[in-house]
Amino acid sequence: MMNLEEADRVVTNDAHVVEFRLGDEVCAIDIDAVDSIVESKQVTRVPRAPDAVEGVMDLRGETTAIVDPREFLAIEGDLASDNILVLDRADDKQKIGLRVAEVTEVSGYPEAQIDTGERVSRIGTSAVEQELVKGVIRKGVAGEDEEEADVDVELVLWLDIDRLIAAVSDDESEDNQH
Repeated sequence: MMNLEEADRVVTNDAHVVEFRLGDEVCAIDIDAVDSIVESKQVTRVPRAPDAVEGVMDLRGETTAIVDPREFLAIEGDLASDNILVLDRADDKQKIGLRVAEVTEVSGYPEAQIDTGERVSRIGTSAVEQELVKGVIRKGVAGEDEEEADVDVELVLWLDIDRLIAAVSDDESEDNQH
C-alpha cells in the first residue's frame, strides 16, 4: 500500500508532455507550459536581439517573441518549419513561441521511463551540460512481462522550459551590454 506522500511523488514524477522534432532530435516540454500550436506568420527581426530570437510576430493581437531553441541546444538539422509552440507561462512579460520542426504527439510517461540526475549526465549533449533538460524520456521501453528486451528505444529530451527561456533572457542581457 502507498502512503499519501508516495502517491504524491508518483504523480509529480510522471511526465505529461508535448513532443516535437527539433532538427535531428525529439524533444518534449511540459504540456502545462503550452498555450497553443500555431503556424508562423510574418516574423519581424528585432535589432540587437540574441541569436536564438528570430524576431516577433503578431499572434491574435499580442506581440509574440519567436525563439529557435536549437541555438541553445546545439542541435543539428534543418528547421524549415512553420510550427510554433506558443508558451503559456504566468511570469512572461510577453508571449513566447518556440519554432519547432513538427509537433509529433502529446503523451504521458511514467517515472520508470524517465532518466534524471546521474543517468542523464552520461548522455553528452550540450543541453544536458547546460542543465536545460529535466530528464530524458525513454520511449518504446518494453514492459516487464514482454520477452523482447531489445525493443528500439527512442530518447526524448525533456526540456526544462523555464531554464531555456532564462538562458535566452540571459543571452539578451549579455548582448545589450556589448
